[in-house]
This record gives sequence, C-alpha cells and structure tokens, in this order.
Amino acid sequence: MPGIDKLPIEETLEDSPQTRSLLGVFEEDATAISNYMNQLYQAMHRIYDAQNELSAATHLTSKLLKEYEKQRFPLGGDDEVMSSTLQQFSKVIDELSSCHAVLSTQLADAMMFPITQFKERDLKEILTLKEVFQIASNDHDAAINRYSRLSKKRENDKVKYEVTEDVYTSRKKQHQTMMHYFCALNTLQYKKKIALLEPLLGYMQAQISFFKMGSENLNEQLEEFLANIGTSVQNVRREMDSDVETMQQTIEDLEVASDPLYVPDPDPTKFPVNRNLTRKAGYLNARNKTGLVSSTWDRQFYFTQGGNLMSQARGDVAGGLAMDIDNCSVMAVDCEDRRYCFQITSFDGKKLVFFSWICTINNISKQIYLSENPEETAARVNQSALEAVTPSPSFQQRHESLRPAGGQSRPLTARTSSSGSLGSESTSLAALSLDSLVAPDTPIQFDIISPVCEDQPGQAKASGQGGSVFYSFGKEIWYSILHQLFIVRFLGSMEVKSDDHPDVVYETMRQILAARAIHNIFRMTESHLLVTCDCLKLIDPQTQVTRLTFPLPCVVLYATHQENKRLFGFVLRTSGGRSESNLSSVCYIFESNNEGEKICDSVGLAKQIALHAELDLEEQSRLIAASSRPNQASSEGQFVVLSSSQSEESDLGEEGKKRESEA
Repeated sequence: MPGIDKLPIEETLEDSPQTRSLLGVFEEDATAISNYMNQLYQAMHRIYDAQNELSAATHLTSKLLKEYEKQRFPLGGDDEVMSSTLQQFSKVIDELSSCHAVLSTQLADAMMFPITQFKERDLKEILTLKEVFQIASNDHDAAINRYSRLSKKRENDKVKYEVTEDVYTSRKKQHQTMMHYFCALNTLQYKKKIALLEPLLGYMQAQISFFKMGSENLNEQLEEFLANIGTSVQNVRREMDSDVETMQQTIEDLEVASDPLYVPDPDPTKFPVNRNLTRKAGYLNARNKTGLVSSTWDRQFYFTQGGNLMSQARGDVAGGLAMDIDNCSVMAVDCEDRRYCFQITSFDGKKLVFFSWICTINNISKQIYLSENPEETAARVNQSALEAVTPSPSFQQRHESLRPAGGQSRPLTARTSSSGSLGSESTSLAALSLDSLVAPDTPIQFDIISPVCEDQPGQAKASGQGGSVFYSFGKEIWYSILHQLFIVRFLGSMEVKSDDHPDVVYETMRQILAARAIHNIFRMTESHLLVTCDCLKLIDPQTQVTRLTFPLPCVVLYATHQENKRLFGFVLRTSGGRSESNLSSVCYIFESNNEGEKICDSVGLAKQIALHAELDLEEQSRLIAASSRPNQASSEGQFVVLSSSQSEESDLGEEGKKRESEA
C-alpha cells in the first residue's frame, strides 16, 4: 500500500498558518470518512437484519409445515400424501433454518462488530478531540489578548502574574491537545483501511461456511425427492390451466349474456318482469328511523320463506325474521333520497320501506302460495291487478260499462274533451252562472280541516281498528289491490253550491289561486295522498301520521285543471255546512308533480273496485281487465262526475250484476 499522509506533530507548538491549513485538510478527510462509513454501516446492518429475518422466517415456515396435519380445512379432506410431503419439507427447511442461524451469528461477530467499533469508538474519538482542541485554542487566544494589553507604565505585579500564569496554562493545554489530535488524525488513516476490509472479510468467510453446510445437507436422496415433487407440481399446473380455460370461457359467455342486466333499469321488452313469483331473494335497502324526522338506509339480504320476510346480514350463517307478510299491504311510494321504493305494512302496523319486490310480496300477502297451483293463480290475479292500477287515458268506457240497463234520473258519468265541449249537454252546463257554483262571499280555508262525512249505506266500519283494515285472500282481496301514493301540496278548500259539473272545480281553483296571490300566501303543506278502495288519505311524509281521511263514497266529483295538469281537485259531500240543508259540498284543491290526471285515474279505479266489491274474484278480474283497456274511439277525459246513486248500485240483483259484467 502507498505511504500514509501525516500531520507534523513537532510543529504543533509553533501553530503556524501552514499547519492550521494542513489540519483543515485532515479534518475534511475525517468528515468524509465518517459519512461514508455511516452509509456502509447501514448497508451491512441491513444485510444482518435481513439474515436474522430470513432465519426467523425459515424457522416459522418449518413450524407451520409441521402443523399442517393438525389443520381442519372446510373444503379439504385428509390428504395423507400432502401431509407426508410437507413433513419431509419441514425437516429439510428446519436444517436450513439452523444453517441460517449459524450464518447470522457469524455475520454479527465477523462483519458487524469491526465496523461498529470503528464507528462508535474511533470516529467519536476524533469528534471529541476536535471539540476539545477548539476550546483550548480559543482559551489561548483570549489569554494572549489579555497579556498584550498590560500597561508598562503602571505595572501591577499581581495582575501581571495572573495574566502570565493564564498564558502559560492555556498554551500548554493547547499544545498537548493539538498533539493528541494530530496523532488521532494520523491513526485514522490506518484505521480507515482496517475498518473497510475486516467486515468484508468476515462477511465472505461467513457465506462460504454457510454454503459448505448447505452442500452437505443436499444429498442425492433429497435431489430425487425434489425431482418427484417437481413432476407432481407440473401435473397439478396442467390440470389448473385446463380448469382456468374452462372457467374463462364460462365467464365470457356470462358476460355477453349478462351485459344488459348491468344497467340499473333493464329494458322490460327484453327482460320482462316475472309477476307470478311467490318466492324471491336479493339485496334491499331498508329505511330505519333514527329520530323524529331523520332516517338511514341499511342494505341487507332479504328473502321470503312462506309467509315470512327474512333478513340476513353478510357473514351471518342464517337469516332472521324481518316481518310477517301474511295479509300485509304493499304499495309503491315516492322517496326523496331513493328510487323504486315501496312500503310494506303488516297486520300489526309495522312498516318497512324497500326497493322493489312489490309483485312477489303482494302475492305472498294474498296467501297465493297456499293454493294448489300458486303460479297459475298469481298469473291470473296479478295480470288483472296490473291492468287495474295502470292509469288509462279514458274512463268513459269503464263508467259507461258500469251503467245499469234501466233508466236513471242522473247520468253516472259526464265527460268533456280537452277543449271543454262535447255536445249540447256540455254547452248547457257551461252556460251556468259562476255564482250558482261558488258564492262570492264564501271563505277560503288555506289550512287542512278534517271533514265530516255521513255514514253511507253499505259502507263498512272497522271498529276498534285505528289504522288500515287488512283482508284475507277471497272476494274482498280487491280492496288491497289499489294502493297508489302521490306527493301533493294543499292549496285550499271552500264550500261550493253545486257538485255535478267540473266548472265547480275550475272556479274553485281560480278563486283560491287569486286569493293566494292577493294575500301573498305562498306556503303550502306537502303531504302524501294515498288512494285506496275505501278512502283517500293525506299522510304526513315525515311521521307517517294520517292528517285527513276522505271516505270514498263522499267524493262525488274530481277533475284536473284544463291547462295546468299539476292542479287537481275533488268535491267532498259532507254533513252540515253554511246552507240550511243537511248536506254540503266542499271543494279541495291540490298541486301535484305533473300527476293530476293520474290521481284522478286512480280515484276512478277505486270507485269502480268499491262499486263491484261483491263480485267474485274471476268476474272482477275480467271486469277490471276489460275496463282498464283504453277505448281508441273515445277522447281523453279530464273529470268524472259520480252520482249518489252509485252507492246504491252495489245492491243490484244478479241480473243487474250480469249486465254490468257484460258491459
């Protein structure tokens, strides 16, 4: 090796600028050595840590292989061949783990110890001597400065002695410190080479020893064992590749077939809804109330089991009872934060709100699954129910078909086209004075007031039941078919003089809207209007409390606005009022979400179903299906006038019923 550069120790007392400049070069070299050795130490420490981790991981692997035969896999039987093979591997890997442990010990002694000693002892010694030398040099400069400022004219022996002694002490300390510092820097040049070569030598020797131990363990018997295992692995791989190819082909076929089903709303013409199911399963979102007005939606797996609706969370082994849906009612509802919602109300009043499944739950609610042929019965009943609740553009054919053969003092229906004229009858009615419809001084009620209706003949009472009445599967089941829910806003109500012409509703709309504009009344109460076969209900959308109930027999007239289809109203014939007669009529006006005609259609269907509640199931199915088909020859209507004699038509004899069915 070439010679070692050294600092001149004999020139430390003189402390010339040349000596200080040479000292600065050695200090820069010491700093560079310290930085490089720190990096090398970190690299070697990573090797040592990795070897320790490899030794521990190898030992853990051997331990796990030994415990394989104790495992109980749900899909794997007792494979003796696999267990014995893994036991053999465990022995070999355990021996390798011992070799790795020996290698870790050798690396700690031969590689990490020398470089750690150089880093922790030699380099720190240089840093300590540098700090001590810097302090001694500063003290010496300060002592010389004080000595040079002594006055020769006014010499003080005591002060001079103290300053001279201080100079002596500081110069001696600086000289001794500088000599030791120079010696340490000169020695560092030798230690640097030793610290670089000795750890590398120890690393290589440890690796050679490890490889020798490995070659002794890998004998010919082990090589033959490994060759057999390699052949078995290739056979398993070929079998796996064959299965993967088959599964990939299956996936491609399913992707092509299922592509239209990825759309949230599949095309019903390509994928028609099966309305005849009595069993169904899938994920639904159920709404749970967390406060008076707040609620959350929880997604769970639901399935039907007989007359029960079951729920099962992910990870659960079995499902639990969500609610009993025998004799329940199910209807579509509008939710502001969800699409395609419907509500199930059980016989005990418990409610759940879900995404679709209306048809299946409706079938179960009617107990169709208990019949001898549930699919055929469900197909017949649901087809009729579907046609019954589908809004039709014309109601003329339906009401004319229900008109009895004998003469009536008043017509059951009166219709008008969108222009408002259909013959002499409409012309004569339009000529009526507006004062004969609504009195000029009639007060307008902008808040909801509960109506009072007389008990109608034939109207059933549900005593002791403060909510919905549920009907079993039979001829009364049609009361549960029609459950239509609409979002409406109450505009106002006022008493009217007449209830036999739609001009009553139009004039009431005009006066209420004008009064709201004059008095700057813009607040409207939003409610859910539920149309059923026995009543109309206004329900609070937040608390689900019924605000108002309008008995269906009391609703004698309903119509939409001729131009603004969002506005609709109906006339309720109630007992008492401003007039001297016992009966009075009140017109209620609402605003909907472009559903005025649809609401009137639903009310008309409810009147038909209630009127023919006494017919058997088959006759009702044919009647409602026939009346729900639109008549192409008739024009679209906007209103229906119902006479009070309709409530009496339910008492017709068999001959009258037969004529109505044929119509």
